[in-house]
Amino acid sequence: MKRYKLSILMVVIVASIMIFVGCDVKNNKVDDITGDKVFKIGISQLTEHPALDEVRKGFEDGLKDLGVNVEIDYQNSQGDIANTVSIAQNFVKNKMDLIFAIATPAAQSAKQATKDIPILFSAVTDPVKSEITEDWENIDGNVTGTSDMAPTKSQLKMFKEIDPNIKSIGILYNTSEANSEIQIEEVKKLAPSEGLKVITMGVNNVNELPQTLNSIMKKADALYLLTDNMVASSIELISKATIENKMITVSAEETQVKGGALITNGISYYELGKETAIMAKKILVDKKDISAIPVKLTEKNITTVNKNTLKALGIDPNLPLFKNAVKVENKKL
Repeated sequence: MKRYKLSILMVVIVASIMIFVGCDVKNNKVDDITGDKVFKIGISQLTEHPALDEVRKGFEDGLKDLGVNVEIDYQNSQGDIANTVSIAQNFVKNKMDLIFAIATPAAQSAKQATKDIPILFSAVTDPVKSEITEDWENIDGNVTGTSDMAPTKSQLKMFKEIDPNIKSIGILYNTSEANSEIQIEEVKKLAPSEGLKVITMGVNNVNELPQTLNSIMKKADALYLLTDNMVASSIELISKATIENKMITVSAEETQVKGGALITNGISYYELGKETAIMAKKILVDKKDISAIPVKLTEKNITTVNKNTLKALGIDPNLPLFKNAVKVENKKL
């Protein structure tokens, strides 16, 4: 009799464990789906600034959430394109299971380095025009990833929604970034329909930025900030100058708003990184052919406004544009 009761107890315990595990998997709280297998991933990041750092954090957190065991070799080229080449070559030499390239130059160098190792990219605006992939849908190769292409038209509309008197917008950009040239082409195509004239000024290095910024502020009514790595790295400098000159800034992405730009209707780089982690799992764990995974655009754009900048510029906070926006602040400015 005791043995019978013990057997029933064991059945109840086993059943309870199975229900618990089942619920855990259902809720995607999987700690480890790869067992003892540890995948080697090389991360090549062009430079350090909040947007690219957020992509990397989102990617790493995403892999952890998905239960993928990884050993990450993180390398930063400090903005030197030549370094992206050597980093990619070392990843190939060390036989990484996957390479994650953050920003266009890093992705271009990784593609040149190998046709065998799967390569994922992020923070790339147009991978086709940048010659990273042949097509957005039909990859036909070993490279795919997530694009940070901004909803340019909706962002341009913001200028006149804030101030109908704005007639011209200035754009600062790094002349060595293909990513920025692609964005400028799109802005110039869309701006006339929004009643905006576009003034562009390029810089070769960060030392030229202060003088060029002063020059463009004299010629334009407001500034549009691209997802340009040099601009992103200098966002506090740019924000301080534009606030002092009472100039409105619309950014292509949210981390620049956190750095002092006024507003964006843009992407979350952290979420972009998590989307890329899902792709990594499909390739490494699910063994899906990378050539069958199309480049992904983010489906979620967030309107974000900097409270401190809004107040400093003396803009009416009750404008419809600000009503449902996420409010952030930068107390340094």
